[in-house]
Amino acid sequence: MRYAVIIERSETGFGAFVPDLPGCVAVGETEEEVRQLIREAIEFHLDGLREDGEPIPPPATRVEYIAVQSAA
Repeated sequence: MRYAVIIERSETGFGAFVPDLPGCVAVGETEEEVRQLIREAIEFHLDGLREDGEPIPPPATRVEYIAVQSAA
């Protein structure tokens, strides 16, 4: 499965979350670190759902970039 992951830069590092898996988040000092941590978080989250007998949400979020002209 491939889930969309949102990675955001903050003043202290990076944060990531998975829109299709509420509560699945990670933070790291570098983008590389947060990518690895969110991968682990997704695996852990899915394992927890399986153990609890909960359904695995299918990847549903679509990501698109929309070009706009600057109003400057």
